[in-house]
Amino acid sequence: MSVRPKKKLGQHFLADENILGVIGRLAELDPADRVLEIGPGLGVLTAYLADRVAHVDAIELDRSLEAPLRERLAPSTNVDLHFGDALTLDLAALAPAKLVSNLPYNVATPVIAESLDGLPTVELWCVMVQREVADRLFASPSTKAYGAVSVLVQLTAERTGFHPVSREVFRPRPNVDSALVAFRRIDLPERFRDVKRVAEAAFAHRRKTLPNSLQLAGLATRSRGEEALAALGRPPSTRAEELEPAEFVALAEALR
Repeated sequence: MSVRPKKKLGQHFLADENILGVIGRLAELDPADRVLEIGPGLGVLTAYLADRVAHVDAIELDRSLEAPLRERLAPSTNVDLHFGDALTLDLAALAPAKLVSNLPYNVATPVIAESLDGLPTVELWCVMVQREVADRLFASPSTKAYGAVSVLVQLTAERTGFHPVSREVFRPRPNVDSALVAFRRIDLPERFRDVKRVAEAAFAHRRKTLPNSLQLAGLATRSRGEEALAALGRPPSTRAEELEPAEFVALAEALR
């Protein structure tokens, strides 16, 4: 069955199965694993996972892929297909131990950010994302790539693997390169949602000083933002990109 990928859904299907071995290695697949896959596409990775782990829950938004997916996965009795939006479904109820996915480009960043506390049972992530997104996840402060998702991921996980992926392994061929990034959970700060709200507000206007950004987001008056920064030993001219991830935890606490 011929299926045309949908650009609006960020679909780029895996066409080179040689990359599967790299995914398997970085995901540290174990026969006892329960794996969550978001965006199975035509099921190339899904079938590979099903042959190596105890159970796969695959989440697909595009109903037009149901027939080819069910046909390809018919021999795999340990796969459950779920159709809907990964950002609104109750995926925590599936209790996955790992998230292993070739993530659709247009939802990669929010899926990762939401999974950090939204999927508390996930111990390891292995995700294929645009190279630009991959570079953001573990970017250093005071760099262009450093942003809210950098802060959130680095507060909760440590990187365990990275593998550049050529655009040639996908159909249709995207205009950008990709990368596999693997990271393991190490922690979840208390009041993580507060930290997330502060980090996202801080970077929403990254060229402005932090007190101005927080005020524009409605999280604090400028003077309250300056007081919170002072508690961190930072001047009022500080911008979001200058703070270390741990300082956002302290900032959120100071703003309570």
